[in-house]
Amino acid sequence: MTPRLNYFATAPKLLQAMLNLEKTVAASGLEHCLIHLVKTRASQINGCAFCIDMHTRDAIKEGESTARLFLLDAWREAPHYTPRERAALAWTEALTLVAATHAPDEDYEALKPEFTEEEIVKLTLLIATINAWNRLAIGFRSLPQCEAPAPAAAAAA
Repeated sequence: MTPRLNYFATAPKLLQAMLNLEKTVAASGLEHCLIHLVKTRASQINGCAFCIDMHTRDAIKEGESTARLFLLDAWREAPHYTPRERAALAWTEALTLVAATHAPDEDYEALKPEFTEEEIVKLTLLIATINAWNRLAIGFRSLPQCEAPAPAAAAAA
């Protein structure tokens, strides 16, 4: 895959507005581990390799377990997530797939025992922001960090 253009260089003022939104959401008071889970899950759904790579790396640097990241795509079947995280992940899926889900009442209602109304707004803006970043990265073919492939012997083990 070849990148299409450098959107940061092409429209720096517009991208600065996105970066400011990103900083505001990151400083909103939501837990960093929750933010990483939401960003990674939305990026998985959207198939954004660049963002999955970035957010899993960031999560690991901040102490997130690899088991929780590896199981994120199957979070409903894994016992690794808190009720608050489960509510956030369901809402993430509902809004990321909004054309299909139309944000079901049951997913919204599941937020209420875990989040204040203000936190629901913060969470929703977090989901909207990562979906916007996914669309930029996918649309302009941003590439994930590239590492050398594992040696053949190690890969076969």
